[in-house]
Amino acid sequence: MPAEPAGGTAPAVTGGGSTTAGSPSEPDAPGGPGPAAAPHAKPAPRVGRRAEGVWGWLFVSPMVIVLGLFLVLPTLMALWVSLLDWDGQSNPFSGQADFVGLDNYRDLLTQDGLDRTLFATSLRNNFYYVLLTVPLQTVLALGLALIVNQRMLRGRGALRTTFFFPSVTSSIAVSTIFLFLFQGSGAVNTLLSWIGVKGPNWFTDPRGVLSLLLGGLGIVDPNRPAGVLADHSFMGLSWFEWLSGPSVAMCTIIALSVWTTSGTFMLIFLAALQNIPRELEESAAIEGVNRFEMLRHVTLPALRPVLFLVLTLGTIGTWQVFDQVYVMSQGAPGNTTLTPAFLSYSAAFGDADFGQGAAIAFLLLALILTMTGLQRYALRERTARPGRKR
Repeated sequence: MPAEPAGGTAPAVTGGGSTTAGSPSEPDAPGGPGPAAAPHAKPAPRVGRRAEGVWGWLFVSPMVIVLGLFLVLPTLMALWVSLLDWDGQSNPFSGQADFVGLDNYRDLLTQDGLDRTLFATSLRNNFYYVLLTVPLQTVLALGLALIVNQRMLRGRGALRTTFFFPSVTSSIAVSTIFLFLFQGSGAVNTLLSWIGVKGPNWFTDPRGVLSLLLGGLGIVDPNRPAGVLADHSFMGLSWFEWLSGPSVAMCTIIALSVWTTSGTFMLIFLAALQNIPRELEESAAIEGVNRFEMLRHVTLPALRPVLFLVLTLGTIGTWQVFDQVYVMSQGAPGNTTLTPAFLSYSAAFGDADFGQGAAIAFLLLALILTMTGLQRYALRERTARPGRKR
């Protein structure tokens, strides 16, 4: 008998030929069993996944409870109050307050009256506040970040602290200081007098700066506008009032806001600049790119997500401006510094009309969400579409 190979395994014989079973180096004979299939990995048991989900919800439950009690629940309560005629003296959920539905929103948007005029005035003032504050603080913050990000600059730490210091100072204290600076005989007008300019009474001047500019050029008469600007109106305000620009008093609040918020956004830009790879800058320098081209084609594209963040935070913060207005003007002079946030506060706690105050807050929320969505659409990543094949 033939001797068995070492290991005690006999060769498999098929069709007169002998091959070793399962040998990967030789082809399988016709009709043979072929190579053995690899065993399939068993799926993870569902019990373990459910346990992970339970533990995950258990760990996040404290924050979910806090957000539910102090954010979601008050928001729903305020939404219910906006549908009531409630003076704040009774329980709004006991049926003692009158349910008026959407009447508070109609009074603010469609019904002719003082409520709609004041709301439109606050929107106009806040629109110019946002239009000037957000670009100025963004450009200033980016410029400061580019300055303090230079590696060869001496005293970078001291400069960063100096630029950031106004952001950590109490807004109430800064607003009080600005009241003294911009008085009729304050430091600002004193400095202007040294160069032969007579400064205005900043906080008592309700004139719009754009109307003053057009009046100085002789295009319109700010005191008695005529024509289309005076004959047509929107939400109770004439077109001239919509287009007159921010008042002189509002410009002081804009200057205060730009000065106090640029430091915070400077730090955000600075962190993003330090994360840009040096290889990009070095390769661009080798190609002979100047500083402006470096900023336009290398730095700004890399800062696109951070730029969207800064613009979004700036837009939300400027539409919610309250404390500066409360300390410096409270809407005066002539409601030219009135904002929706302050109007909501004064309607609720000043006039005891909490329903209208809540309605103003929710209209402001809708406006902020709309503006944020438009910014996200404008700053989205644009990818090249593939061309059509002919």
